[in-house]
Amino acid sequence: MKITKKTKMSDLIEKYPKSAEILFKAGLSCVGCPMVMQETIEDGCLGHGFTEKDIEKLIKKLNEKK
Repeated sequence: MKITKKTKMSDLIEKYPKSAEILFKAGLSCVGCPMVMQETIEDGCLGHGFTEKDIEKLIKKLNEKK
């Protein structure tokens, strides 16, 4: 599965559990958030003040580490 900014957080964490650590280190504590079932990576990042460039860097890192 290719990870994109439209990937749902819940799908990402279910398929790649180690991605939770990457998200946490980036400032996203998604695992414990009730919105994890509905939000995309982009939604979560924008809600935490990420820029588009920040989101692109995170997506690249997630795809490299999966």
